[in-house]
Amino acid sequence: MPDRPSPDAARPAPLVAATGIVLDTSGQVLVLTGSDGADPQLPGGAVEETETPEQALARELRGELALGAPVGRLLAVDSRPPGPLGRSLIVHVHLVGPLPPQEAAAVSRTGRATAAAHWLGPEEACAVLPARVAPRLRAALAALHTGSFAHLADGVPQPGSPAGLDPARRAALEHAGGLDAASHRASRPKALTAASVLFTATDGRILLVQPAYGRTDRWNLPGGGIDSDLGEIPRAAARREVREELGLDLAPGRLLAVNWSHKPGRPARIRFLYDGGVLDGPALARIRLNPTELLQWRTVPREELRTLVKGALRRQITACLAARARGTGPLELHEGRP
Repeated sequence: MPDRPSPDAARPAPLVAATGIVLDTSGQVLVLTGSDGADPQLPGGAVEETETPEQALARELRGELALGAPVGRLLAVDSRPPGPLGRSLIVHVHLVGPLPPQEAAAVSRTGRATAAAHWLGPEEACAVLPARVAPRLRAALAALHTGSFAHLADGVPQPGSPAGLDPARRAALEHAGGLDAASHRASRPKALTAASVLFTATDGRILLVQPAYGRTDRWNLPGGGIDSDLGEIPRAAARREVREELGLDLAPGRLLAVNWSHKPGRPARIRFLYDGGVLDGPALARIRLNPTELLQWRTVPREELRTLVKGALRRQITACLAARARGTGPLELHEGRP
């Protein structure tokens, strides 16, 4: 592109703004209300001079709320047609948080003299926000929960938007041939895949590991996400995860089960569960934890699973132990239930 100014440089350019979806750890959304009767708003404002949207949002958060939390990932972009000023508007919507309880409480007390900060549930926030803003929030939250991105025009998710597109509308577009190949791929629901390995000790106790991230109060089976974007298959992922987490290079045994789980508004989760066999004393002694991934390991009797692992995983482990003992499977499980 040439360095000299374009002949079009003097024409009105779109206005650019940045909005923050500020969340606390319980999933509540920060909404600002004014004392002058102005509509409730999400934090944010116009991009000025040479700022990027991220820099503008960080500036607005500091000025409005004395909040120094980093601006997170881009959730949505909304393009609005020209309004009263005669210029179109492009809004970048970013995640901020979740803020820890102490920081969230401080924000609610810090607002400007002309604005108050309120923490509202997502539906309550959508109900009080103006009609032009609420769809933006809904689409951004959909993008957050699905790990995706929303493409909006005047608040409406566009055909092919990876997030925010109503499933019924997507199906209607598909059946009518209204999606090109790229839009079809982008708008189809996605799934997260993982591989786990079931090891037992010679006394039948089950090997569990405590993660160093996320919910450290929940114990898991050794394993982790499948790098499908690199062409990794489930069995190879199971072996790699055991090697990385425990320092043991052991080929997984047979596939015991495939588990499917799903929560509304989230991607489905698919777990491949392999038989790791029995580890004797010398094998257990060779375990060397990766401290960036695991805090500790232990072997536990089946009756202690209830206090250590969440119900769906406990049911998966129980089903896999039964399949191993009977020589049956692989089982098809839904949230641990055959």
